[in-house]
Amino acid sequence: MTAGNVNDCTRLTEVVQAITVARQGPGRPRTRPGHLIADKGYSTHLIRAWLRQHRIAHTIPERSDQLAARARRGHRRCAFDPALYARRNVIERCFNRLKQWRGIATRYDKLAAHYRAAITIASLILWLNQEPQNTP
Repeated sequence: MTAGNVNDCTRLTEVVQAITVARQGPGRPRTRPGHLIADKGYSTHLIRAWLRQHRIAHTIPERSDQLAARARRGHRRCAFDPALYARRNVIERCFNRLKQWRGIATRYDKLAAHYRAAITIASLILWLNQEPQNTP
């Protein structure tokens, strides 16, 4: 959790390194995501290099100034899959639903622990109230 005036892309490596996904059955948890989808705010050379170094596949659109600079230098564009990027809407809708809670949207809580607790409670309520999906 960061202050409101801190750019999110500066904390990407910390967030990715903090990920742990438990496996079914024995074994240590997974610590590397299979694929990372991010918006144009995360389109920096340092982030892309870090993701390549850690062998994390990613889908990040390039900003228009980066596209123009690549074209000037004669470099090829970064790979981008629009169909895969469209799946990002699930996360954006989740943020939108969480921000319907006034205390979360305006961050009334002074302590980070209280704010995190409010997000956890709101997430649980949203999860419990979700409609069941029809699976074949």
